[in-house]
Amino acid sequence: MKQIVWIAVMTLFIIACKEKGDYQQLTNNPYLYSKTVKKLNNVVLENNFPPMIAARNYVYASIAGYECIASGDANYQSLSGQIKHMPAMPKPDTSTAKIDFQLAALLAFTKVGNAVTFPEGSMMEYYEELKHKADSAGMSSSMLDATVAFADTVAAAVLKWSKGDNYAQTRGAEKFNVTEEEGRWVPTPPMYATAVEPHWGEIRPMVLDSSSQFEIPRPPVFDVKNKNSSFYKYMMEVKNVGDSLSEEQKHIADFWDDNPFKMNVSGHVMFATKKFSPPGHWLNIVGIAAKEAKADFNSTVAAYALTSIAFFDAFIRGWQEKYTSNYIRPETAINKYVSQDWRPYIQTPPFPSYVSGHATNSAAAAEAMTSMFGDKLSFTDTSLLEFGIENRVIKSFRDAAEEAAMSRLYGGIHFRFDNEEGLIAGKKIGELIVQRLQLKKN
Repeated sequence: MKQIVWIAVMTLFIIACKEKGDYQQLTNNPYLYSKTVKKLNNVVLENNFPPMIAARNYVYASIAGYECIASGDANYQSLSGQIKHMPAMPKPDTSTAKIDFQLAALLAFTKVGNAVTFPEGSMMEYYEELKHKADSAGMSSSMLDATVAFADTVAAAVLKWSKGDNYAQTRGAEKFNVTEEEGRWVPTPPMYATAVEPHWGEIRPMVLDSSSQFEIPRPPVFDVKNKNSSFYKYMMEVKNVGDSLSEEQKHIADFWDDNPFKMNVSGHVMFATKKFSPPGHWLNIVGIAAKEAKADFNSTVAAYALTSIAFFDAFIRGWQEKYTSNYIRPETAINKYVSQDWRPYIQTPPFPSYVSGHATNSAAAAEAMTSMFGDKLSFTDTSLLEFGIENRVIKSFRDAAEEAAMSRLYGGIHFRFDNEEGLIAGKKIGELIVQRLQLKKN
């Protein structure tokens, strides 16, 4: 009898010790969340997702992570209702066991990220690894089970909501019709790839009222016959800048290139090299900035969510404009009317020129990040080291956006007006998102 009592006491003692384990040092670590985002970033990289689809992958995963945090922290509030079409998210049931909302955020992000990417199950090994780490760090089985159950319900709700954004319908939409009309976009070397995502402007925005919100001025009239025309001057600026790049300008062009699939041609050999797309690069910046600002777990999750929403909507507005204007790329114009042998410093991506997507998206992201971390946070961006590209010191998020936009002129793939109007539009989009989405309660 004494032995039975002793075993019971020891069992309770072990359970109590586990309840008081150091699992919170694991789950409440903001760097772990950044590592989790990077895991998804790597999957996106390896599978050649175009940047706008990558932005969709990130936004739903980031919102799922955020909603878990908002459920467990009274300082934050759900995006349901703030994003007009977003339904109410599941409420946590803590009647039977406590929930670790930080682990729930990690798991929900991972599960949604897994569902919106391929190959199937690409993130699930990491999902199981997170659960195992929490168990090994001392989280009780009852808390772990409750946390997993809650995270899964949030992930399921976000995924169900995501199916209404018109993504599936645009998969079967008709291809973009390339015309011979002067001044219009045509495929560019060396891939001569077809137009990427011509129907992306039909995707449901998160915060924008429509894909055409915020008027973007018409680009200059295409005119190569008059050397005093605005277009001719802008065209020659691209060529002249490209022909006399400094080493600093080359570094800026390389650093912000963010081409997820560059085709390299050497004689008869063709091979592809990969880098992060623009949203992947900027989400890396979120992690670096959060660390520099010593942000806690919950504010780090919120920063990822707000930035990914800004990118998602900026892509929709930018792509609506691209395929409305259907504007010629500098490389095409210069090759046809000035020098057929001229090539840009970086590779021209396969979609129309106006407006610059990178400028639009970067400006929107910069406004989101400035609202989270302020306008004076300076840091070193190490995102491109893994691709052999040296770091850059960033003075502020807005400076980064302006440099990213200017990189497209240095790279020879955009006219100056593409970049300038993209920055203006992106700033308006970012400001609207910051104004409408109140993540933290006053």
